[in-house]
Amino acid sequence: MKKGKLIIISAPSGTGKSTIIGQIINDPDLKLEFSISATTRPPRTGEIDGVHYHFLTVEQFKEAIANDALVEYEEVYEGRYYGTLKSEIERIQNNGKNVILDIDVKGGVNVKKMYGDNALSIFIQPPSIEVLRERLISRATDPIEAINQRVDKAAYELTFKDRFDVSVVNDDLNTAVQQTRSLINDFVN
Repeated sequence: MKKGKLIIISAPSGTGKSTIIGQIINDPDLKLEFSISATTRPPRTGEIDGVHYHFLTVEQFKEAIANDALVEYEEVYEGRYYGTLKSEIERIQNNGKNVILDIDVKGGVNVKKMYGDNALSIFIQPPSIEVLRERLISRATDPIEAINQRVDKAAYELTFKDRFDVSVVNDDLNTAVQQTRSLINDFVN
């Protein structure tokens, strides 16, 4: 059985990467399986451990770091770790599926370095920082202080887009989905 490839999708928070992934994940031509990230942040309403994220305590996460059990990790905000378990990638690839990672921008750059030509890194960007702020406010999942923090972080993360194989602007969702699907199809087939 052919070992699967890695697709890295990174973007500033609120840019639409999860929505784009949701629309392409079940495309049979792409043979994708979502890699569930590990995090120390608390679950949001409706999120399920092992489905949306592997929710770990800070102590559990630090133990995974010490045991070299993560392919990448980042302390995105103080005490808020996100990472990708090696066991998750290996399980998916060994089943002949292509791994799709929804990860932090720095993590995306690091995983691309590690996997080289066996990985495609896609950066999803908002049309502008102003549009991103409006999207985060309309999502109504975070207080304004958190939104301001995310927007400031997004401006910084946008400086990383040239370190990805390709960038897709999510101005129109359907167009962004089609562009992303096409890029992945060309890479895996």
